[in-house]
Amino acid sequence: MQSSMKKKVLIVLTNTTRYGETNDPTGLWLGEATEFALILQQAGVQVDYVSPRGGFVPLDPRSMKYTDAEIMQFYETADFQQRALTASLAPNQVDPEAYAAIYYAGGHGVMWDFPDNQPLQQIAAKIYANGGFVTSVCHGIAGLLNIKTAAGDYLIAGREITGFTKSEEWLAGKKAVVPFFNQAAAEKRGAHFNKRRAYREYAIQDGQLITGQNPFSAKAVARLLMKNLA
Repeated sequence: MQSSMKKKVLIVLTNTTRYGETNDPTGLWLGEATEFALILQQAGVQVDYVSPRGGFVPLDPRSMKYTDAEIMQFYETADFQQRALTASLAPNQVDPEAYAAIYYAGGHGVMWDFPDNQPLQQIAAKIYANGGFVTSVCHGIAGLLNIKTAAGDYLIAGREITGFTKSEEWLAGKKAVVPFFNQAAAEKRGAHFNKRRAYREYAIQDGQLITGQNPFSAKAVARLLMKNLA
């Protein structure tokens, strides 16, 4: 891939504010965006933020209980508050040619607005076809489920991937409200789903696909991506 370090990385965030038809709030899991973006920016890689509808990105209130000084510092920057949370790009504002990779951040909200967003799928497929990387963490795997190759096959078919597990949904108390389970949905499309202990850092690479299991895996995904872009 030519001069990938000069290319940017596109971070995908959710616009979903609640769990389905409930009044229970959800949104982006904050650390999954900030921890990933920080590692890239420290390496001199520019990031942009996109969401299915563009504009406002809600935060999952539960994610604010799992912050540290580093996450809060990044969250408080004017750049992140403006470009990620207030005025994220819409898919039609994105030129796939400008990016070396796309990264789907999680939070339960993505399960409602990532899987069937065709403009985002087309962006990801183009980045992949150009030799770039398609990456995700936790529930962000929902964004990979329906991406297809130029040949019309599921991108994840026959590939080693990971994402938020059923046991982790159970531990999170969300098993009854999620619209699907990541492992079952991925395996239905022919993927080989890998997992480790619940809520432990775990990321895996299979060619141009890099995926992380849970919120504690965002940095591991970022480090794997940076190894490939360096």
